[in-house]
Amino acid sequence: MSRWKNKIGKAILAVAFLTTTMVAGTATTASAAVPQANLDLAVKSAILVEASTGKILYQNNPDVPLPPASMTKMMTEYLVMEAIKENKIKWDQKVKVSDYAFYIAKKSDSSGVYLNSGEEFTVGDLYQAMAIVSANDATVLLAETVGGSEPNFVVEMNKKAQELGMKSTHFLTSSGLPASELGPYAPADTANDNVMTARDAAILARALIRDYPDALKYSQIPRLTFRPGQKNELKKANYNWMLKGLPAEYPGADGLKTGSTEQAKYCFTGTAQRDGMRLISVVMGADTEMKRFAETKKLFDYGFSNFKLTKKQAANTPVAGFESVPVKKGVELNVPAVPSSDVTVLTKVGEEGQFNPKVTVQDLTAPVKKGQVIGKVMYQAADAVEADYLQPADFQKGGIDLVAANDVEEASWIRLFFRSIGTFFSNLFSSIIGK
Repeated sequence: MSRWKNKIGKAILAVAFLTTTMVAGTATTASAAVPQANLDLAVKSAILVEASTGKILYQNNPDVPLPPASMTKMMTEYLVMEAIKENKIKWDQKVKVSDYAFYIAKKSDSSGVYLNSGEEFTVGDLYQAMAIVSANDATVLLAETVGGSEPNFVVEMNKKAQELGMKSTHFLTSSGLPASELGPYAPADTANDNVMTARDAAILARALIRDYPDALKYSQIPRLTFRPGQKNELKKANYNWMLKGLPAEYPGADGLKTGSTEQAKYCFTGTAQRDGMRLISVVMGADTEMKRFAETKKLFDYGFSNFKLTKKQAANTPVAGFESVPVKKGVELNVPAVPSSDVTVLTKVGEEGQFNPKVTVQDLTAPVKKGQVIGKVMYQAADAVEADYLQPADFQKGGIDLVAANDVEEASWIRLFFRSIGTFFSNLFSSIIGK
């Protein structure tokens, strides 16, 4: 009976959300010409970022450490993908259900796929259960598979967080479950439980889909069938209700991770893509399951309505004022330089702004090969500051590779000898004229 009450309750919430969405959508269309940065979000913290540039479009208490709940699993996903890339584990590798995973599976208040003692599943099966339906039992089993034990795996989680620049994050469990819920499997030191900031969650989400794009292939699956065709087959919907066909469907949404515990309330790291622009959003501490999606919708609507990516420089077209780069000891003295791909900038709709090319080039010595990286080009707003970006590197090291448009062969010693004589007399003549 309680299960049916739960389903009916969620259906009522879904109808309420959709009604609110239709009303809010009308208001957004009417006021689209006047973007409002004050979104009045009912959450403890939030951030909205454009993925390719790292530009922050909205933030509210982004650096306050809070319990992340199952958003923690984004780091577990990252490390599993990394282990597969490094051939430490394989997608089709069979894994036997451990005592710890079985203990978590038996917890009635824990999200899972009800792993049974004695069962075996592939790494791929377990990853899908983790990424699609936030299965805590599958997550801890993957952590044990990669790290040997969850404590060992958590050490790697915290190490990777530092490498990625997540400055205010601490992991204690692989699943995001509080240590107090792990019974005999709780870590020895529980003084510092899982915490993450909205900024760090955005950094992690961006790194996951940048380094392992296949993560989105799984996160966008709206429903999972676990143990297909078996007597104990299980069907569950993705907890990300913004995916296609689910109650809070949002066009372009394809990830990434929800989270909820009594301490964290309701959290969500979302991502959506439209017209070639990907947004990453984080909301933490919403009061209800639906509220986290309603507040995320506000962020996405604001981002897609008010910002766009604009092409400032076409690929293989010289940048004005930086058409070539000097080459030492070459048959030619310079090599033509062109961007390896289109250079785009993030602009506000209706405002082109002032963007000046910033070019850095390498000290080149022949031979130089066509297509060789010889520098960087970046367009940045004249008033841009580091605080506008998710991480300092986005402000300091962004840009597109400049590459050599032609080969430049190494000059013979005779050519270099006569060139040096010509240069000597040219400099001598110039100094005489100058006097």
